[in-house]
Amino acid sequence: MSGSPAVVMRLVASAHTVAEKAGAIVRKVLHSGDLGIVEKTGANDLQTLADRLAQQSICASLSRRFPKITIIGEEELPAEEVREDLIESGHSEEILQKTCPAEYRELKEEELVVWVDPLDGTKEYTEGLLDNVTVLIGIAYAGKAIAGVINQPFYNYQLGAGSALGRTMWGMPGLGAFGFQLQEVPGDKRIVTTTRSHSNKVVTDCVDAMEPHEVIRVGGAGNKIIQLVEGRASAYVFASPGCKKWDTCAPEAILHAVGGKLTDMHGNAYRYHANVKHMNSAGVLATLRNHEYYASRVPQSVLQALKSD
Repeated sequence: MSGSPAVVMRLVASAHTVAEKAGAIVRKVLHSGDLGIVEKTGANDLQTLADRLAQQSICASLSRRFPKITIIGEEELPAEEVREDLIESGHSEEILQKTCPAEYRELKEEELVVWVDPLDGTKEYTEGLLDNVTVLIGIAYAGKAIAGVINQPFYNYQLGAGSALGRTMWGMPGLGAFGFQLQEVPGDKRIVTTTRSHSNKVVTDCVDAMEPHEVIRVGGAGNKIIQLVEGRASAYVFASPGCKKWDTCAPEAILHAVGGKLTDMHGNAYRYHANVKHMNSAGVLATLRNHEYYASRVPQSVLQALKSD
């Protein structure tokens, strides 16, 4: 490829480094001992100082380098000057060496929408369930998730001092996924991962209908997609409108990059246009393989309860 790398590759390369910076901020706030917790809509919907600082860091860093992109972040923060020490101006050289898929080479900055969840799994973060926590940066074009970066700030934390803490994975359909080892649940096993703290009858009815051999209840949408691509779960089933676009954009891009699929409960794709509504109203069904099987098992009562957008 001659000339400078495509805009989208430069954006992903920056997002990778920015996600690592955000992960470091999330760790630093935890170690400070003062999480600065506020309730947004209730005890299950929290925001911490780490959410606020990480979002400021991500949005300010990316918009400084790519002023024409649209960035949509989870946290509603007052417009204020962002501290210079929160700005990350580096990029991943390794990503810039990759060849951009032909269909994305000519994309312009203003055509790209970035969806940011600065700290996915906030409730788990406040409870010390640190392996559930991720930083999510998803990139969309024409309503589709075309690239995603997931940072796990506390990856390896159980191993204690001396082990490298944290990791960053990323992926792009048409290019591949990097930063982890793709593994699958054996074909004869159905292991469903679902919500830890947002359950109700519709959610459990839908999980039961999959006839799983095992159910894993963990926090964080990013974390659940990691379960899929690392062979710990075969489907992520969440029959509820609790998930938002910033929860699914980055994970969906990585999942698609390895041949997986993410839809609503009706089997419809979510759209990530700048002006789309933020709520994933019809739930989330994500699989690495056999999506049709899981979609076919969704009970009629669940489909009626969750209206497709």
